[in-house]
Amino acid sequence: MANKNKKENENARFEIVLEEKHDMMSASRILRDKETGVLYLYSSWGYGAGLTLLVDKDGKPLIKE
Repeated sequence: MANKNKKENENARFEIVLEEKHDMMSASRILRDKETGVLYLYSSWGYGAGLTLLVDKDGKPLIKE
């Protein structure tokens, strides 16, 4: 089963660049789109969550190749 999950992760469009757990019910992650390199911030708390594009000082998307 572990091999199946690894294969699925290799084919996934997004990868987790950074993850910070704040407590048992909340966490923040920086996600990277493997096709474009664009970075997103995903935050979850309890039953809620949010996703937003990370931008530089000029409002352009942050890109990590």
